[in-house]
Amino acid sequence: MDLKIKDKVALITGGDSGIGLETAKIFLNEGVKVILSDKKQSDLDEVINNYKGKNKDNLFGLAADLTDDKAVVKMAKKVEKDFGGVDILVNAAGARGAAGDFLTLTDDDWMETIQIDLMGAVRMARAFVPQMQEKKWGRIIMISSENAMQPYEEESPYNACKAAIINFAKCLSRIYGKENILTNTVSPAFIETPMTNAMMEELAKEKGVSEKEAVQWFLKNKRPHLEVQRRGQPEEVAAVIAFLCSDLASFVNGSNYRVDAGAVESAFG
Repeated sequence: MDLKIKDKVALITGGDSGIGLETAKIFLNEGVKVILSDKKQSDLDEVINNYKGKNKDNLFGLAADLTDDKAVVKMAKKVEKDFGGVDILVNAAGARGAAGDFLTLTDDDWMETIQIDLMGAVRMARAFVPQMQEKKWGRIIMISSENAMQPYEEESPYNACKAAIINFAKCLSRIYGKENILTNTVSPAFIETPMTNAMMEELAKEKGVSEKEAVQWFLKNKRPHLEVQRRGQPEEVAAVIAFLCSDLASFVNGSNYRVDAGAVESAFG
């Protein structure tokens, strides 16, 4: 499908793996220049060096710590200088952060998650929206989670941040939609990514079972409404992200798209 975004410039945070990397692959196939961003340049360089897909010359890496506003601003200036600014921003960077009994979680635990999952997205939007304003065209996708609509008791900081992301994106959609800068969120559930792999490794050790058995236990006991009864794949989320970034989605603004196979129980969550 022609998404009508050839020659656009996209920046993807958390782009060296999982949903971010799969989104990059779709963009590259569509002729988009893609800048992957994550904390370590070495990780980005490894991904780029090993990439065997189409339009490899359009794939770039630029490291930045999203908890550091100065680093984000510096990255934005370099992107503007080297690429003429971004058209598409996908905020896929995130972390589960501290989890456990609510009463055991400290202020520092909360702030660590907030700085990455919420303020990282805030800093990126603040730095890159002006570039979209210059171009009079832009697409922003914030990655939220099923946890935003259906919070899980052991993940209170992550739940709160992901709910805030949906609200924040809605706010941006109202401010900048009139300038043809459209903002939406995508909320995945139990996708096979490094973050959920780590969760399953921890669960397997806790229960003394294999990781495959841990996944099945998790689906049955923690995600009973995930009706297809399997983990989602990053490319299944990336396909929705890519569509929302395209010119085909020019009337979609301020919406949240759940890619959760029914994991969220409510019809209106």
